[in-house]
Amino acid sequence: MSTSTTPAPPSGTQDPPPTGKAPRRTRPAARSGWRRALRRDWQLYSLAVLPLLFFLVFRYLPMIGNVIAFRRFEPGGSILGEEWVGLRYVRMFLTDPTFWQVFRNTLWLGGLTLLFCFPVPIVLALLLNEVRRRALKRFVQSVSYLPHFLSIVIVAGITLQMLATDGPVNHILSRLGHDPIRFIQEPEWFRTIYVGSEIWQTAGWGTILYLAALTTIDEDLYEAARIDGASRWRQIWHVTLPGIRPTMITLLILNIGTFMAVGFEKILLLYNPLTYPTADVISTYLYRTGVESNSFSYAAAIGLFEAVIGLVLITSANQLSRRSVGTSLW
Repeated sequence: MSTSTTPAPPSGTQDPPPTGKAPRRTRPAARSGWRRALRRDWQLYSLAVLPLLFFLVFRYLPMIGNVIAFRRFEPGGSILGEEWVGLRYVRMFLTDPTFWQVFRNTLWLGGLTLLFCFPVPIVLALLLNEVRRRALKRFVQSVSYLPHFLSIVIVAGITLQMLATDGPVNHILSRLGHDPIRFIQEPEWFRTIYVGSEIWQTAGWGTILYLAALTTIDEDLYEAARIDGASRWRQIWHVTLPGIRPTMITLLILNIGTFMAVGFEKILLLYNPLTYPTADVISTYLYRTGVESNSFSYAAAIGLFEAVIGLVLITSANQLSRRSVGTSLW
């Protein structure tokens, strides 16, 4: 009767690793790779230090102050409030008729700004893209960019001087046989004035991203469209607009995120007590309530409410864009 023996493994070989979980990768290798990249590109990483400090100091640290929306704050006392009051200030602004008036004004101004100020840079970029004379194109770009570099104080001052009772606009109206219009004192004119000044100030600067996106479109697509007999309008509709669609969607999401943050400085400089019914928005109401009336906790509760709405809007717009168009911020 023969007995079988298992041959011994040859010398110099090792037993195969046991089945089961794979051996873990050593973390020191990853750490050393990160440190090596930091030593190699430390100049590039150093450029991010100041922006990170800016966001840390002026964006994230102030979020701690939102706690006073739920605590009673007194000037000169604790920076985080004196005592816990819960949702008292939230109930106060939800039952305040003045708050709902400024909330409606904010929605109106935000909606009109988004409706008119968002497409104007797109149209201007498409028109500039069709200009073949470089001198004319540069001149139009320089003229349209210039208002962006003016401070809001100067823009508001020019607007007030142009629309004053004895200003150039009323002089033209008087020459045409119309009576002078008190643009600055009439509440129904404020939204038109604000949106018009926003278009004048931001339209030219907003074309920069769209003009940059237009340069990335392949010229062969235009050549193929011309061969198929497409006119200039058809080329814009089927080639140009789809080419800049990702940029349009990204900027639209960002504008929706700042929908509630209507320009505080410009409204503060343009409005007056006579135009409060249409000009007073959440940001200006917060300024008068928090700074002038010293109701900091009440103002913090309203500001937190506004921030939550902005977060919901930008998240919803991002999800809708991802599902419908396939382009999103994250």
